[in-house]
Amino acid sequence: MESLRIIENWPVDTAAAAVVRAGGTVAGSHGPVDRRFELASVTKPLAAYAALVAIEEGAIELDEPAGPEGSTVRHLLAHASGLAFDEHRVMAPPGDRRLYSNVGFEVLGDHIAKATDIPFAEYLRQAVLEPLGMAATELPGSPAKDGVSTVADLVRFAAELQAPRLVAPQTLAEATAVVFPGLRGVLPGYGHQSPNDWGLGFEIRDAKSPHWTGALSSPRTFGHFGQAGTFLWVDPEAGAGCVAVADRAFGPWAIEAWPVFTDAVLAELGG
Repeated sequence: MESLRIIENWPVDTAAAAVVRAGGTVAGSHGPVDRRFELASVTKPLAAYAALVAIEEGAIELDEPAGPEGSTVRHLLAHASGLAFDEHRVMAPPGDRRLYSNVGFEVLGDHIAKATDIPFAEYLRQAVLEPLGMAATELPGSPAKDGVSTVADLVRFAAELQAPRLVAPQTLAEATAVVFPGLRGVLPGYGHQSPNDWGLGFEIRDAKSPHWTGALSSPRTFGHFGQAGTFLWVDPEAGAGCVAVADRAFGPWAIEAWPVFTDAVLAELGG
C-alpha cells in the first residue's frame, strides 16, 4: 500500500506500520515490522482481551466487584471505576464519569491473577499471545502500559479483532460497543469529550473531535493509542485494521500526522 509510505515523513527516527483486512490478509506493511517497540497504552487492549477470555472461561464475571467502592470488572475495563489516572485514589463513584485510569487496569490485572492463581503477564501469554502466535510480545510490567511488541505481532491481534477465534463474536461485539453510554471525560491528549465513549478496554471513535483517527474513520472505529507513539485501530466499515509504531513519544507531531495517515490508508482501501 502506497499510503503506508507516509510514515517516512514522520519526524521520528524509526516507524513501522501495516494494514490487515477483515479476512486476515495483510494488505501492506512498511518499515521494520519485526522490531520490538514499547506499546505504552496499546497494552490495554491486549490486557482487556485476556480479561474477555477469563470471563468466557468463567474465572471472573463482568459484574463482580473488583475495585474500590464496589466497582466491577466492567467498570475497570470501561474506565468508569472512578479511580484516578496513576494513583490508588477514588475520584468519583463508579459509573459517574469516564476517568481514564492506568491504576484501574493494574487493579484488574491483580484481580484476574488472584482469580486464576496465575500471574497476569503469564495469563496474558497463555490466553492471548501464544494462541495468536505473538511470540515477540511480552508484558514485563503493568497491564496498563508496559507491553512490548512488533507490528507483525500486532497485525495478528488486529486480525483477531475482526474475526475472533479466542472469544465468541458476541463477546467481542459487546467489548467494542459503548459501555455506560453518555459518560463524559477527558481523552488523554485530546481534552474533554462529551460523551467520551469506550467499550471494554477499547476506545470507540463515535463522533469525537478532535481525535487521533481520521475524518474518514467510521463512528464504529475502535482501538487505542499509546504515549510511546503507537496506535491500533479497527474500522469495521472499512473492513480493515491498522497498526503503527514509532520511537518518538506521542505529542503534537502525532496529533498532526496520524489523522492524515489514517485518511490516506482508508482512501486507498476504498479506492
